[in-house]
Amino acid sequence: MTTAQAAPPRDAATRDPFKNEPSVDFKVDQNALSMREAIAKVRAVLGREYPLILGGKRVLTEHKIKSLNPANPAEVVGLHQKAGLEHIEPAMTAALQAFETWSRTPASERAALLFRTAKIVRDRKFEFMAWLVVETGKNYAEADGDIAELIDFLELYGREALRLDQVEPPVQLPGERDYLWYVPLGVGAVIPPWNFAGAIMAGMTAAAIVAGNTVILKPSSDAPTIAAKFVEALEEAGMPPGVVNFCPGSGASFGNGLVEHPKTRFIAFTGSREVGLDINLKAAKVQPGQIWIKRTILEMGGKDGIVVADDADIEAAVEGVATAAFGFQGQKCSACSRAVVDAKVYDEFVSRLTRRVAEIRVGNPADNVAMGPVINETALKTILDYIDIGKREGKLVAGGDRIETSGGGYFLQATVIADVAPTARIAQEEIFGPVLAVIKAQDFDDALRIANGTEYGLTGSIYTKSPDRIERAMREFHVGNLYINRKCTGAIVGAHPFGGFNMSGTDSKAGGPDYVALFTQAKSIGHKLA
Repeated sequence: MTTAQAAPPRDAATRDPFKNEPSVDFKVDQNALSMREAIAKVRAVLGREYPLILGGKRVLTEHKIKSLNPANPAEVVGLHQKAGLEHIEPAMTAALQAFETWSRTPASERAALLFRTAKIVRDRKFEFMAWLVVETGKNYAEADGDIAELIDFLELYGREALRLDQVEPPVQLPGERDYLWYVPLGVGAVIPPWNFAGAIMAGMTAAAIVAGNTVILKPSSDAPTIAAKFVEALEEAGMPPGVVNFCPGSGASFGNGLVEHPKTRFIAFTGSREVGLDINLKAAKVQPGQIWIKRTILEMGGKDGIVVADDADIEAAVEGVATAAFGFQGQKCSACSRAVVDAKVYDEFVSRLTRRVAEIRVGNPADNVAMGPVINETALKTILDYIDIGKREGKLVAGGDRIETSGGGYFLQATVIADVAPTARIAQEEIFGPVLAVIKAQDFDDALRIANGTEYGLTGSIYTKSPDRIERAMREFHVGNLYINRKCTGAIVGAHPFGGFNMSGTDSKAGGPDYVALFTQAKSIGHKLA
């Protein structure tokens, strides 16, 4: 498949088997041209103002959120309203009112909304990708992967809702008609991150509403515009007012108030360990008038490692580590931030990796370079602080500096620090930027110990030719998503249900058969027949 438009049509009526959205091949001249044209189209409407959406009503606020282009911070991508504490009750009222009818809407109609939305996004795929380029600094391939995953979530979760709607209990007792219904929870807070501002935002929202819930969507302040575009697509597809209420706002005020509200039934969050744990703590406290235990669906951080055994294909391992460490500037919870390398091949690996990293081109993502900017100035400063720490904890072998540009973008070199101890800060703490720690392991046993030696457990990878070592890694490498002889990023919806262990979250397995059920509660009914 060479073009996005070549994907066969899918709709609710046919309910054909799920298929992943094909990638766009930007080596095809027409696709590259279409992307450049889409970026130009988006640039023509930068700076537009977007309202809050509460029960379908457009609301303006005194305080605003400016979404900036991280490659050129003087460029305002979108001007958004800033929801405050005073907007929590109107949003909750709208969502509760919509829940009364949406929760009783047949699953087939709810799924059909997702399928129609998927078609709208698919038809405008390049435009949606272009918004990610200018708002979050993704290059063409990263933006394509994000929007393809968004479409996949809509298609898969629609089908999963239809499947859950047909579930039967394992046993039908004689003289009874027995049922197992997956019923919606209520009103939920959806709090997505900026790094997969299309896919994760849409995936959490779609899973919640297709299950019959209504949502208050608080997108990241660094990427609210792509969320606004997604809500526009939902409305165009026929979403009733109040099913999704669009509320950019401060996490410390609006977000916390929403989490603590007694009528909030669940919170779906993707972000840092610190914020996720705080949400979990706040959600656990029963508020006056609250009659349920709030459900939390939390995807948090990672300190992901790739193990390179002494029998590995070194060239393949170097490519996998470089791609996983520096794709989207290392701003993925699945990114490789530790390479754990057997001492027998350590020097060769570091030498080859250093040469490979030197080839990485950094620049404006609109020019489709390998690495763009990090998301904002705060992130830039934090990452530079970690690089300074790393220089004291190991040996800098590549990068290490900010790249100054005329537009003042937040650009960093791809940075590799070798000879890092397993317990060093840069080997333990999530940096969320283009910084890789290389750690020497004495043997395979030592490598597995090091790989498991953090509080996280999201993704991991191992390069080896040994079937025995592969089997051991499958049993002993304690992560939610493990990959063999390939990079630790790039989970594909349907093939690699995504979610981590330990402090990486609640192992929600997004993009898999268990995810939509997290937004429901099972109701068992036994009807005695006459």
